[in-house]
Amino acid sequence: MKLTTAQIGRSGELLVQFKLLMGGIESAPMTTDAGVDLVAFDAQRGRATTIQVKSNLQAKPGGGKGKPHLDWWVSSDCPADWVAFVDLERLRVWLVKMADVPGLAQQHPDGRYHFFMSIDPTQEVRRDGRPVHEWEFERYVLENRLHELLRG
Repeated sequence: MKLTTAQIGRSGELLVQFKLLMGGIESAPMTTDAGVDLVAFDAQRGRATTIQVKSNLQAKPGGGKGKPHLDWWVSSDCPADWVAFVDLERLRVWLVKMADVPGLAQQHPDGRYHFFMSIDPTQEVRRDGRPVHEWEFERYVLENRLHELLRG
């Protein structure tokens, strides 16, 4: 069975919600798509934050013919505080502050940021020094960022 784009997106949101809940953080989906998918809330601290979720079902060949990459597009005017980048195939989530997306995204065409990572360890390092390998984004794995998510 092939999933629709909406099903892939919703699956990503549910995975992020599950991982947040396992970390003790409540979250709820928004009813409309205004650039924010989830609102996360820490009842103990009384703090809330917003998250835009971007989901991939599986890695694809980089550039259409290259080594396997995950990639996501984020609008440069995204109003969310955080962006969650989801890999549904391996159930992984990376959580990046929206303010940090411009510095991490490898491309910025037409008012959007193109954020991607190679899952192949033999992928060459980028000449511009921007991270490209999955291991270079380890600090952004959701479980490693929970302590920062609702810090006030």
